[in-house]
Amino acid sequence: MNNAESSSVASGLAWFKSSYSGTEGGDCVEVAAGTAVVHVRDSKAVSGPIVTVSPDAWVGFVGLASASRNV
Repeated sequence: MNNAESSSVASGLAWFKSSYSGTEGGDCVEVAAGTAVVHVRDSKAVSGPIVTVSPDAWVGFVGLASASRNV
């Protein structure tokens, strides 16, 4: 997906940053849930590329990421 496509997709979505994201501007991602997909982008490059995954893939990723925080 190129940046022009990313911008048009991004403009119609409600993006959310993790509640774990601080205000110091570190490495953060933003997520927008569509009807059948989950969109993920870099919060510092909002007009950059967007990764699109299935809801099941997103749930699996979040589960693995959460588990690794508890190690």
